[in-house]
Amino acid sequence: MKIAQIAPLTERVPPRLYGGTERVVSYLTEELVRRGHKVTLFASGDSITGAQLVAVAPLALRFDPTVRDPLPHTLLLLEEVRKRAPDFDVLHFHTDLVHFPLFRPLARRTVTTLHGRLDLPDLPSFYREFDDMPVVSISDHQRTPLPHALWTGTVHHGLPRNLTRYYGNPSGAYLAFLGRISPEKRPDRAIAIAKRVGMRLLIAAKVDRVDEAYFEREIRPLLAHPLIEWVGEIGEHEKPDFLGNADALLFPVDWPEPFGLVMIEAMSCGTPTIAYRCGSVPEIIEHGVSGYVVDDEDSAAAAVSRLDALDRALVRASFERRYTAERMADDYLRIYQRVKGSNDDRIRCAA
Repeated sequence: MKIAQIAPLTERVPPRLYGGTERVVSYLTEELVRRGHKVTLFASGDSITGAQLVAVAPLALRFDPTVRDPLPHTLLLLEEVRKRAPDFDVLHFHTDLVHFPLFRPLARRTVTTLHGRLDLPDLPSFYREFDDMPVVSISDHQRTPLPHALWTGTVHHGLPRNLTRYYGNPSGAYLAFLGRISPEKRPDRAIAIAKRVGMRLLIAAKVDRVDEAYFEREIRPLLAHPLIEWVGEIGEHEKPDFLGNADALLFPVDWPEPFGLVMIEAMSCGTPTIAYRCGSVPEIIEHGVSGYVVDDEDSAAAAVSRLDALDRALVRASFERRYTAERMADDYLRIYQRVKGSNDDRIRCAA
């Protein structure tokens, strides 16, 4: 099959540091290439891939000091895809909704994975208008605000099976927080839990410009506690040791989390997750197997005390059963086949 993967330009594919969407695009692209499909990746020129790369921008926009406004670059990306569209059986977009008006005439050859939150008040009218554009959710919960969209399936993210090794005997004696610093990710909750149970907390996180004021006002003062260690943003090669040597990942989110890639990254190391019951969390974590789903600080602290009851080998087995790149590619290939030459009745899928 001739497949176009269209990635955002903010980060390279795979990202140098933080970048969940671009990481998933990379894993999917490389697995499709491995299976012999003819894949073209539209992404920044510093991307690394076994697919044919169409470099629309020389560098990931985040790391290009000459970029002031990403929109012109995104529109150039879409124009390049439009010019080459006849070359492909399927166009798989990971660029949110900006391409919908331009590619509506080709709707039946497109798939769009929606990677972000969908409970925003501006979205329902948009998706009612574009209810002929096939879309994919990354969790069943993510799609609940937009039941009228043309859902063609839910595909949970996946990681390469051998991306990281299994850490059966973690050496760190700490709790981990990994991701970005923002109000909805609630690093303050993670700090409170660690202080409550008397364990070290290592925070490896990115601070976006939009969240700098929140970080300085709400989080930086909390870092002075002797149990709390600020690591900062880390890259792909540092992540396995950071997660694998932790006793648990803390994921105390306070928003309708669309997926939560870090949960399965921890799972791939054998590290359980203690996560608040928000958004996709109950779908991703098998309570009592790959971690604990909790509702407040009290239950989170109690979960830390029960970590010894979890078998890290079963945490890793849960990853291998549910969250490999092979399974993700299987799911998407079924959707590609359904979209090609489909009609509305055949393309729509409840889950």
